[in-house]
Amino acid sequence: MSASLEGQLVVAISSRALFDFEEENEVFEQSNDAAYMALQWERLETPANPGVAFSLVRKLLAFNTKDHTRVEVVVLSRNDPVSGLRVYHSAKAHSLPIQRGVFTRGQTPYRYLRPLSAHLFLSANARDVEQALEAGFPAAHVFSHSVRQPDGHPDELRIAFDGDAVLFSDEAERVFQSHGLSAFVAHETDQAQTPLPPGPFKPLLEALHALRHDAQTGSMKIRTALVTARSAPAHERAIRTLMNWQIEVDEAFFLGGLDKGGFLREFEPDFFFDDQTRHCESAALAAPTGHVRSGIVNEASTKTEP
Repeated sequence: MSASLEGQLVVAISSRALFDFEEENEVFEQSNDAAYMALQWERLETPANPGVAFSLVRKLLAFNTKDHTRVEVVVLSRNDPVSGLRVYHSAKAHSLPIQRGVFTRGQTPYRYLRPLSAHLFLSANARDVEQALEAGFPAAHVFSHSVRQPDGHPDELRIAFDGDAVLFSDEAERVFQSHGLSAFVAHETDQAQTPLPPGPFKPLLEALHALRHDAQTGSMKIRTALVTARSAPAHERAIRTLMNWQIEVDEAFFLGGLDKGGFLREFEPDFFFDDQTRHCESAALAAPTGHVRSGIVNEASTKTEP
């Protein structure tokens, strides 16, 4: 019987999101892939330091037991297969039981998300993230400079999400961008009873919800948070949408435009996802952060790029 990932939460991650390969990447940027390969081979037996998503991956894998595999982490990387050896050596040195990997030597790897049925793709390559999102997969561009605080919750996976254009569609954000705050508030008050359409990260939230219930008797727990610029009365539609989806979040922050960084510093997430660069820059000073390059805000920024 062939192996299957059915019923598992599948996370695909690039090598630079999992490990700190920024120095090696500089060699690649300044020279070529041959120099990069040579450096990785030279450092084969030197374990790479943890990267931005290391804590997230380590805690996700801790939900597995010898009798039940609930989470699969697959390295999905533009690395060449030789450099991929160092990824595996580093994973072993850090006691990360990662078995599967796809290494494409410079080619975009997002197309392999479909056969993996991935619930999340994390990458340090912004274009790969865009292509994954366009293909319908939850994906985020990791901020490699994100702060990694000491882990105060070793037995609890903590993940925080922005709302509009992340968990929810950007329907309401489009009203705000086109007509301003007053129109946004009026629209959301009028539509309070109508669930928001799903955003790109609803599948991940659903998978985490299922994992929470499947592993409720185990030692690892999950705590989720909604961290949004919404405030009353626009908060109601967000809450009702989650209720309609029959998905719970443990904490909700309706900040009305306040800076998110300080609140994330207190929540201490293993990862935070937001669609706006300015929020990500603030959040990255407090916690591992990923930019979800979706919605009208990112459409506008893409148009202005040279």
